Amino acid sequence: MSYTIALNFEDGVSRFITCKSGETVLDAAYRQKINLPMDCSDGVCGTCKGHCEQGAFDLGDDYLEEALSDEERAEGKVLTCQMVPSSDCVIQVPVASSLCKTRVGELKGKVAMVEPLSEDSIELIVDLDDETELTFLPGQYINIQVPGSEETRSYSFSSRPGDKRASFLIRNVPEGLMSGYLTGTAKPDDSLTMTGPLGSFYLREVKRPLLMLAGGTGLAPLLSMLKLLDEKGCDQPVHVIYGVSRDDHLVKLDELDTYAQQLPHFSYTTVVADEASQHPRKGYVTHHMDADVLHGGDVDVYLCGPPPMVDAVLKYFREQDFTPASFHYEKFAPSLTPASEEVA
Repeated sequence: MSYTIALNFEDGVSRFITCKSGETVLDAAYRQKINLPMDCSDGVCGTCKGHCEQGAFDLGDDYLEEALSDEERAEGKVLTCQMVPSSDCVIQVPVASSLCKTRVGELKGKVAMVEPLSEDSIELIVDLDDETELTFLPGQYINIQVPGSEETRSYSFSSRPGDKRASFLIRNVPEGLMSGYLTGTAKPDDSLTMTGPLGSFYLREVKRPLLMLAGGTGLAPLLSMLKLLDEKGCDQPVHVIYGVSRDDHLVKLDELDTYAQQLPHFSYTTVVADEASQHPRKGYVTHHMDADVLHGGDVDVYLCGPPPMVDAVLKYFREQDFTPASFHYEKFAPSLTPASEEVA
């Protein structure tokens, strides 16, 4: 038996390794040519310390308290030289990937389909040359090189890890480099070069209700999260508030309807900002966060959207003196790398 271990480095790079039964994370990483920080490998120095965000493991007792205190262990800190996983795990490594003699991964793929979903959004579906390489945490993004140029653009996966195809919701930006390619010259079997996965915006272990807030194509990473929850099951309430500028910008409602039928505790609402809209809920997502989806603060919030939306939600929470149990958000804008933040 083996387990998949996600190593998330402080520069946003994620690498995935396989850990054999009874093998320490440090040994598994070195076997796969990722040199995690280490001085002693005996649980004495604490150099290999990281933080395990999710997963089951055994640390044993063969380490010094100077290397890992009881308080640190209770907070989820681990020594990778002593950590023996008994499930898939996600570990935060507090150094840059380059210091561990690794770097962001590179993937090759081909355009499978380009589908306009609305005036302002396009779905890109990619077949990977080697589908087994498509490992990421739901919510993360990848950089795609625009064919015919040296430029890259960053897009969150809307597909789930392990799918044979990768899918992305892409904003149709007038005169945008990627938008121009997708609407003008893209054709099936075009070759694509991608680097990733990247980002600290991803689904954590579900321990309490979830509130997911999406603006426009910021729905993409939340769809990836929902696909995983649908696959694995979820016994916590999950509510999505999805905001767009105009009625015809709402996309993927059929997929959200499917989750509403299949996930016992899932619900969603849509919001349209256009004052001329006939939509039953007008305004912004902050106008439609009722008390029943906030759970008195006992809620994990995931937010992805353009900077003005993210800033508006942050301001709303401050003004309402509302602090969720955890708060993860990602801002995106055309031609910019998404910026992820976490507020515990």
